Amino acid sequence: MVITHHGGQCFKVTFGDLTLVFDPVSKNGTLPSVRFGADLALVSRNHPDMNGIEEVTYGDKVPFAITGPGEYERQGVVVQGFLSKSKYGLENGREEAVNTVYSVGLEDMTLVHLGALADEELSKEARESIGEIDVLFVPVGGDGVLSSAQAHELAVSLEPKIIIPMHWSGMGEPKSLEAFLKEAGNGSEKLDKLTLKKKDLAGREGSILVLTP
Repeated sequence: MVITHHGGQCFKVTFGDLTLVFDPVSKNGTLPSVRFGADLALVSRNHPDMNGIEEVTYGDKVPFAITGPGEYERQGVVVQGFLSKSKYGLENGREEAVNTVYSVGLEDMTLVHLGALADEELSKEARESIGEIDVLFVPVGGDGVLSSAQAHELAVSLEPKIIIPMHWSGMGEPKSLEAFLKEAGNGSEKLDKLTLKKKDLAGREGSILVLTP
């Protein structure tokens, strides 16, 4: 599979002929919107920075949209969504919003995208259902999501093979990525894209990979 970062919390995952996208940016978002076709679109938080399903409806691709908790299977991809909370981009008077944490099983690997998570811990249901995590996408930006310190603490507790920070490019507090990397203190690697096979995970324990948009 190949993973690329498109700013904010948006990641495109391609494997074979299939394309999956997490949190596509809509044309009404604060970030530049995306424009490519996807087969599956997963939306963690109903906000223009993350709900651009129309923007990934392109050419002959009309995505199967997943916008909340539940269990789904599409074209051999198994998705579980777990209820959590976000405080990102709240409308006046609201104290919190629904956020969905997604666990995706594909190519014998488990990807977990935490969305715009504000909770410092995952629910018991999520912890029990997800099992071993190969790739964890964690928001590190503060501003309604986990702070750098909270993000690091949660990421370490989940014991993923690879950690990919998000919510630092085009959103989040200034220098939040630097703060997260300082918190981690064990080095990181910057990549334009991540090409990953199951065998590449051998020996990795909490490796931090920064994907540049």
